[in-house]
Amino acid sequence: MTHSAIPAVATRQIEDDGVIVTRWDFAPGAQTGWHRHALDYVVVPLVDGVMRLETDAGSGQERVSAGVSYRRPAGVEHNVINAGEDAFAFVEIELKGTHEGS
Repeated sequence: MTHSAIPAVATRQIEDDGVIVTRWDFAPGAQTGWHRHALDYVVVPLVDGVMRLETDAGSGQERVSAGVSYRRPAGVEHNVINAGEDAFAFVEIELKGTHEGS
């Protein structure tokens, strides 16, 4: 039996000369799909949750807390999955001027 991936919902909130701000909303099991950022970025979880991060190097699961931000560098191909039982959301802030297009 083949299972279709549930897509997370991305809502672009701001794009200007300095940043791209996107809100991501995940139902349980939803995922971003494989992608690579051209810019360094900061993620701000809006609720507590459990994320699974898949990369070419493997996958890992981590618990994140509302309001506790983290930063990631550009260039790593990855897929983010809501591994929790509840809806999950975060705001992603891509920093223009940090890599491509700077």
